[in-house]
Amino acid sequence: MVVGMGGLRVVLIGGTSNVGKSTVAQVVAERLRFAYRSTDRLARHPGRPWRTPERDVPPHVAEHYATLPLDELITSVLDHYARLWPRIEDLITAHATGAEAGAGLVLEGSALWPTRVAGLTVPHTAAVWLTAGPAVVRGRIHGAGRYAEATAAERHLMDKFLARTGRYQSLMLSEVHRLGLDHLDSGDGRSPEELADAVLATAAAQHAVGRSSADGHPR
Repeated sequence: MVVGMGGLRVVLIGGTSNVGKSTVAQVVAERLRFAYRSTDRLARHPGRPWRTPERDVPPHVAEHYATLPLDELITSVLDHYARLWPRIEDLITAHATGAEAGAGLVLEGSALWPTRVAGLTVPHTAAVWLTAGPAVVRGRIHGAGRYAEATAAERHLMDKFLARTGRYQSLMLSEVHRLGLDHLDSGDGRSPEELADAVLATAAAQHAVGRSSADGHPR
């Protein structure tokens, strides 16, 4: 249970890819003077399949998206998150109970599956899921991957990633609604700083991990 902002030790920010989790989480961590971590750093799984100035797409990542159908892409990533959960739970518990000395923790990532987070019984922990409409997510992925300049093969990989991202969000939101968990629209034009304010306000209002109201819509 969250005991006011003064008692808060862990803030969890979930959501699908490209909804702004890392940016907002880093602002929240700075505001609270907490450590920031991403679940993506805890274990490897095929990541974003487009080139950046710093890196090419690894062959195994390209093969993953090029060859697997959407259902298998979803199964693969959900299985990865299930395997990763014990490590995530240990990390949350260590910070929430004070076993981990030092600052609190802001942890973000798609691996924060709603059903598992809602089952946490640790103290001083809040959770919020970020969402964004399909057009917003598509625009961000296309911009990051320079879709307009990409080859047909590169576009195919991005299309598969986008399809997986959309399916993941649909499944995630279904669980968020079913469990009455708090979620915020990160694609409504608010700045990262404004979204961080909303995350903190929601966290302060929660009476249990991820819940500030009966219907899962922050007041």
